[in-house]
Amino acid sequence: MNRYAAGAIAGLAGTVVMTAAMRAMFRSLPETDRYPLPPRLITDRVVGPTGLMDALDEPERRDLTLALHYGYGAAAGALYPLVARRIGGPAVVTGIGYGLAVWGASYLGWIPAMRILTPATRHPRARNSLMLAAHVVWGGVTGATAAYLMGGGGQSRAAEEPKTGGRERATAIRELA
Repeated sequence: MNRYAAGAIAGLAGTVVMTAAMRAMFRSLPETDRYPLPPRLITDRVVGPTGLMDALDEPERRDLTLALHYGYGAAAGALYPLVARRIGGPAVVTGIGYGLAVWGASYLGWIPAMRILTPATRHPRARNSLMLAAHVVWGGVTGATAAYLMGGGGQSRAAEEPKTGGRERATAIRELA
C-alpha cells in the first residue's frame, strides 16, 4: 500500500479512537471546563464567518465538526510516514511522539498564529491534559495502524515497501478470529 495512503487511513483510524477518548475524558472535566472542545471551537471560528453555521441545525454542525476533525486527522496521518521514516523505532512510540508534535504545532503554533484560538498556555490545565492525552491516543493508534498497513508490524517502515504480502496478513487475521 502507498505509504501516504496508509498514513491517511491510519490518521483517520486514530481520529476515531481519539474522538471516543475525548468524549469520555470530557465527562470527567470540572464543570467550569466543560465548554466545547477545540474541534468545535475551531469549526465555529473558521466556518462561522461564512454564514454556513447559521444555516445548519445543531446535528449538522456536529456532523460538519466531525468531518473536519476526521479530515484533519487523516491529513496529519498522511504526513506521518515522512516523520516515521526519519526517526524509526517502535511504531507506537514514534506515533505518540508525532501526536504530541501535532498537538504542539497546532495548539501552540498555527492555530493561535492565525488567531483561531488562544494558545494552549491560556487554557485550563484539565483541558490541556485532556487534549494531550487525546493526541497520545491518536499518535499511538496512527503509528501502529500505519505500520500494520505498510507491512512493518511493530516497527516504523514508512520508507520501505511492505516486505510481506496480503496473503500473510490475511492468514494472521484468520488466526485471530
